[in-house]
Amino acid sequence: MPFITADEAVVHELHGVRFVSYAASARGSEELCAWRGELPPGSGGPAHTISREEVFLVLSGELDLTIDGTTRRLSPGDAAVAPAGATLAVANSSQEPAAMWVTTSVGLSATLPDGSRISPPWAS
Repeated sequence: MPFITADEAVVHELHGVRFVSYAASARGSEELCAWRGELPPGSGGPAHTISREEVFLVLSGELDLTIDGTTRRLSPGDAAVAPAGATLAVANSSQEPAAMWVTTSVGLSATLPDGSRISPPWAS
């Protein structure tokens, strides 16, 4: 499916973060997945180790992105690349909502600190 309107995006929620999926294998994408992540003020997900490279672009608000122990506060237009095997965490420590665009390759999985592994549906 070459065109996906906003009302066709599939919404998932996990760890207080809203994932609005636009491109995934379930929607016809063979190689890439892309979604908008929406973080309310004062929220953040747990640190996790990723199986594939991810690219992050902040759309609005400010986000604290930690990659392998290094944290940077990112503003709209700022981007970051987390390599496969990196441990990362995303948080919104501000008082305003924040949104980011994330792209990765199909098949991303994440390993949580307790050793459990998830394969998020927005990245499959």
